Amino acid sequence: MELIFFLIVGFYLVKYIKFSKSEYRIRSRNSFVKTIFNKGNYGEYLTFSNLEKLPGYKKIVTNIYVKKEDGKTTEIDLVMLHETGIYVFESKNYSGWIFGDEKNKSWTQTLKGNNKNYFFNPIWQNSAHIRALANFLPEVPRTSFKSYIIFSERCELKKINIESADVKVIKRRNLVSTINKDISNSTQILTREKIDEIYFRKLLQLSAVTDELKLTHIENISKAVNKK
Repeated sequence: MELIFFLIVGFYLVKYIKFSKSEYRIRSRNSFVKTIFNKGNYGEYLTFSNLEKLPGYKKIVTNIYVKKEDGKTTEIDLVMLHETGIYVFESKNYSGWIFGDEKNKSWTQTLKGNNKNYFFNPIWQNSAHIRALANFLPEVPRTSFKSYIIFSERCELKKINIESADVKVIKRRNLVSTINKDISNSTQILTREKIDEIYFRKLLQLSAVTDELKLTHIENISKAVNKK
């Protein structure tokens, strides 16, 4: 029993050391416990950590709230400002088999027993995020934005149809290799000075929002879901 106890302690100690070295702790304001024991937060943290490994000058911000044209807000999981563009990430922590088409409003999650759940097209969801962010950053060309839909290792991407070149739907383990390829095939779009300007003067303020705004955002989502 003592050996098992020390192995568990050592396991979480290693995780804590890695967590303490990641900028995710500062950007998300999530504690170690809130990160490790929450599936959504942990997936976001793993994605953030992978992005930190990428080459080139970059800044990463998490959980930003951007106003849409109707005055309501949309929440974006992760945004990476890189010399080759602005990468916008939507994380999905699903299990089972995933089927989806870029043109269809709903995607399908198939679980054991052939039980099926339907969820809103994440490409459309992230497209709305990018549209709001592009309106907030009019000085950045629309072609600079790239959409990444990240699924966890708990699922299997069975049949995903995509036509847009600036959209990627991948599992988290393929994130670094996919973006590295994207970076190597792209030219420099943003200077270091421009990245810092957007990051420090604009995006950070979108992550430092009040609890009241977060609550309003959640209430608006609930109302939209109930109308369907």
